Amino acid sequence: MTRPPTAAQRRVIDAADPVTGRLRGTESQLAALVKRELAFRHPRPPHDHFLTPAGHRIREEAATPTASAPEASEPAREPARESSGVFAARVGGEEGIDSGPSRIREVHSAWQGLLELRRMTNPHGVVDRPCAWERTHLVQAAALALEAAGHRPAGADGEGYRVRATPQPEAVAVRGPDAGALRECAATLEQAGWQVGEHTEPRTGARYLLASPRRI
Repeated sequence: MTRPPTAAQRRVIDAADPVTGRLRGTESQLAALVKRELAFRHPRPPHDHFLTPAGHRIREEAATPTASAPEASEPAREPARESSGVFAARVGGEEGIDSGPSRIREVHSAWQGLLELRRMTNPHGVVDRPCAWERTHLVQAAALALEAAGHRPAGADGEGYRVRATPQPEAVAVRGPDAGALRECAATLEQAGWQVGEHTEPRTGARYLLASPRRI
């Protein structure tokens, strides 16, 4: 049985970038994580270190009591607010949404990091379909694709997209203020490697999207 990471190694893992898994630590700490196959060293300069899928699992297990709560909630329930200083894509329904230049730069950087994660972890380095991290963070992944493409998340006025978990194991629901906005969201998600279908809510007749990460 593999020994668990040391306290110092856990701190390095817990501090990894939540999207790309980029690590910061001493050379000895990073080398030890690579030896345990919890991290890998990127072959290209500047040769940064990133979490492997096993490393991501350890990081997520520690965060399960708080991080899993929003996705486990009912689709109509408002998501929990993000922790200060930690990037999170806007899923819609948050208060005090910042859409200024700093937020735009932050979202762009996160999206580029996610594309790099796809390149590093998908078979043959393809970037046109979601990677393993996105399949375990469906709501955040779909929301990041939408926000990075310039779609506006729903705020206090109710205008904009909302991404929510569904009972289906690999699908999220996306709702928008009108049919045109839904079509635009569908086009963005399809370009980002998601399979998208439009459906009707039986009780209300409202239209929504059901999106799943494409595998092929």
